[in-house]
Amino acid sequence: MHFELMASMMCADYGNLEKEVKSLEESGIDSFHLDIMDGRYVPNFAMSLNDMRYIARATKKPLDVHLMIEHPNNRIQLFLDNLRKGDTVYIHPEAEYHPSTTLQSIINVGMVPGIAINPGTSIETVMEMLRIVKKVLVMSVNPGNAGQMYLPYVGKKIAKLLSMKEDMDFEIYWDGACSSEKIMEFAPKGVQGFVLGTTLLFGKKQAYGTTLSNIRELKF
Repeated sequence: MHFELMASMMCADYGNLEKEVKSLEESGIDSFHLDIMDGRYVPNFAMSLNDMRYIARATKKPLDVHLMIEHPNNRIQLFLDNLRKGDTVYIHPEAEYHPSTTLQSIINVGMVPGIAINPGTSIETVMEMLRIVKKVLVMSVNPGNAGQMYLPYVGKKIAKLLSMKEDMDFEIYWDGACSSEKIMEFAPKGVQGFVLGTTLLFGKKQAYGTTLSNIRELKF
């Protein structure tokens, strides 16, 4: 069974960022997930534009940029100028007055448009955008901090999105509290990829390669 594994780089060791990127790359990570936080849309500051620039130079793997910022359209060009065609940019619809305009800017430069859906965001409020985007990042925890607990009601939201994805032509990705059990449950149902953070990948005693191999060898 094929599914994508993305490393949540806000959880990486920033004292050895170059080593972290190379180790994850050599271990077979599919892409690097970059959480950009402004301290306004979410109550935390995380990765910056400069962090993103560095990782974009350090790897040829795809980047998965998650903008947790207010009014991303005001600054979207700063990010797009430092990414590559084929990279993904997610925005939160609630953070923008006209999210479809921001998504069109992403599309216009050859990048993959995505939206991130918070646990408290209903599918009905983003219905039209589901016809624009190629990826939907479902937050299984409230955005802003690593190490949070999974919110069980998100599973019903994923089930509803799975029933719509073929008709609307988007893929579903999981972000937050991602364990082996969640991958075993949701990958067979059609979730395309999983963002790996402190629950499964970072801060563990075993090598990244071992962890990623164990995930890919899960028995479904």
